[in-house]
Amino acid sequence: MEIKEKIEKALEKIRPALQGDGGNVKLIKVDDDNKVFVKLTGACNGCPFATMTLKYSIEKKLKEQVPEVTAVEAVN
Repeated sequence: MEIKEKIEKALEKIRPALQGDGGNVKLIKVDDDNKVFVKLTGACNGCPFATMTLKYSIEKKLKEQVPEVTAVEAVN
């Protein structure tokens, strides 16, 4: 299984919590250094807690489930 597939599977486990608050996350790309770029959508887009959600929830869980991931960044 390639890394993008692993990341998508991990995001599927994360999405219900985000959707419960009216938000979501979309995988945009994975670069050559395994840095993941995502777009926060819905209520997450522009939320004052979006940075915390990204680093302490999404990035943490992705790194746990897909150890190859080096970082997670949001794109607009």
